[in-house]
Amino acid sequence: MAKQSRKPYRGPVFFSAGFRPFFLGAGIFSLIAIPLWMLVYGGSVTLPSPFPATDWHIHEMLFGYTAAVITGFLFTAIPNWTGRMPIRGWPLAGLALLWLAGRLAMSGVLGLGPIMVMLIDVGFMLTIAVAIAIEIISGRNWRNLIVLAPVTLFSIANITFHLEVITTGTSDYGRRLAFAVVIFLIMLIGGRIIPSFTRNWLAKRGPGVMPTPFNTYDKLCLLAALIGMGLWVALPEATISRAALGIAAALHLVRVPRWQGLRAARSFLLVMLHLAYLFIPAGLAALAFGAQSIGFHLLGAGAIGGMTLAVMMRATLGHSGRALEAGFAISVIFIALVLAALTRAFLPGIEMSGLSGLWLAAGFWMLAYGGFVLVIGPMLLRPKTAPKRANKVGG
Repeated sequence: MAKQSRKPYRGPVFFSAGFRPFFLGAGIFSLIAIPLWMLVYGGSVTLPSPFPATDWHIHEMLFGYTAAVITGFLFTAIPNWTGRMPIRGWPLAGLALLWLAGRLAMSGVLGLGPIMVMLIDVGFMLTIAVAIAIEIISGRNWRNLIVLAPVTLFSIANITFHLEVITTGTSDYGRRLAFAVVIFLIMLIGGRIIPSFTRNWLAKRGPGVMPTPFNTYDKLCLLAALIGMGLWVALPEATISRAALGIAAALHLVRVPRWQGLRAARSFLLVMLHLAYLFIPAGLAALAFGAQSIGFHLLGAGAIGGMTLAVMMRATLGHSGRALEAGFAISVIFIALVLAALTRAFLPGIEMSGLSGLWLAAGFWMLAYGGFVLVIGPMLLRPKTAPKRANKVGG
């Protein structure tokens, strides 16, 4: 495969790579959206959104925040797969503005009707799918064309979400389908990068047990999850769905220790990925026992929030020329995210000095994403620094 000539980029640094605008946009949006949701939930603020408040909250964390992270990740990874120039400059800026327009439309501040809101919001991910298809096909990188399947299914989930709200006043199938697609993506991509990064780190530190490569057991885990979550999307309370989810939870709980996370305990940047993945079997188990709210928040705040935050921080460090080391600030950011997820899932009704569990969880969340914006944000705005030797450790 012939690679494109890498011409020097002379435009704004912020639009030189996909991870820059979309990771920062995701971080700032998440920092704003959660306290706004708490004010809406408490009745202090009323959004003119065409969606009911709860559906707006769920939609925006899935198709606002998570969609931005997925886009930033894919737009940074695909040039490495294809050898082609990355989407950057004003085309990238235009896509970022389309994503922002979706957030404004969904909040209701643009004053648009539900159909126009749907077209703008859904248009973003469909445009991303087309851009990904063009890049992969042009680069003849047929092996990674499979990534279009979950991206397209994620778009279908968004369309379903909108149509459900328009026709029934709430969402059920759309939200579950979106959760299932994102969690499956984490299972698939996390199952590749977590053992790979861990192996690279351990290889620098002498002999010992290495992470088990992707094999038949991993395929069984993915198949079980596909069946379990597929049944859950269609029949969330059915006995067969809960049984299938329980089997998937058990298989994925066994999957994690095979990646030798304990051997990499000295690298908290790696530990983050292992811990975030553990929220998946925990969330699936909660759903299997019929604890829908706990399961949703373990999967949403824990697995999706934890994995996306960990990947954004790691990718930004690596692509900005910095050492792949967590340090104190990044460690605190991730710990705050874990506390937010656990508090929201298990302690929403507690009261501490007049502070409800919901606000406590929101406070931890704001600490995590406020820290991300303050610590990682400047790295996304500045040019890449000269690579340091420490960057070679960590994989």
